[in-house]
Amino acid sequence: MRKEAVYPVEAPALLLDFLLAHISGQSRNSVKHLLSRGQILVDGRPQTRFDVPLSAGQQVTVLPQSKGPAIPFPVLYEDDGLIAVCKPAGLLSVATEREKQRTAYRMVSDCLKGRDPASRIFVVHRLDRDTSGVLLFAKDESLKHQLQDNWNTLVKRRNYYAAAEGDGLPDEGTCRSFLRENRVHKVYSSKAPGGREAVTHYHVLARRNGYALLDISLGTGRKNQIRAHLSELGHPVAGDEKYGAAADPMGRLALHAYDLTLLDPRSGELLSITASAPQCFRRMFPGRL
Repeated sequence: MRKEAVYPVEAPALLLDFLLAHISGQSRNSVKHLLSRGQILVDGRPQTRFDVPLSAGQQVTVLPQSKGPAIPFPVLYEDDGLIAVCKPAGLLSVATEREKQRTAYRMVSDCLKGRDPASRIFVVHRLDRDTSGVLLFAKDESLKHQLQDNWNTLVKRRNYYAAAEGDGLPDEGTCRSFLRENRVHKVYSSKAPGGREAVTHYHVLARRNGYALLDISLGTGRKNQIRAHLSELGHPVAGDEKYGAAADPMGRLALHAYDLTLLDPRSGELLSITASAPQCFRRMFPGRL
């Protein structure tokens, strides 16, 4: 597609069905790729979900493919102020002194600048390099500050999947402690006040071959919180050598941020962004995710 195409909506339909009916020569998968690359606008707002309902009187715009690079991982949500992606394990969220270019921030920014050179994105929160899952960016600085300044009030749910080592972990529980960071930047747990209080809730979803699949809900969001707490319980995250794991069955840290649910400060409505469990989790616990 070489130029922008605009289609008026004349009757109710789902977005994917509408696109298939109006864009000639495109397969179902090709249309989904247009959505994932942010090339579909509904009334001027980017849409990445294929099941968005359309009403008569709306307008669907199909943009030409950007000259910039595509985002090399799934876009989970996008509108005119926010974009959320599923960050893969092994990729930094933002730059460090050692790595400036190969980051989720840089890849998302480069893609959006390919659409519009004036576009910018702003970091809202971060995931550890070795953790996969939902990562949210703002497209304007004001919205970034609204989110960050009111994060604990706005965020209603932050859930992770984790595979923990060892038998004997109770079916559910809560770990509450104070977290400190030592000189080599390892976060550790202490019962004595003085660090930052951290609260982690967990529920065992399945057990298999000496591992427990956990659904983890954060009461607080501290650096390395889940890793430090599970290590303290004697059941470190699989693949987490830094925190005492004995084995690496997935070839990566077995931690995935699958749900971020928050109140959108612009509308006051609940926004739930989810990322399906990676294939390595499903292989390790077949039929449970």
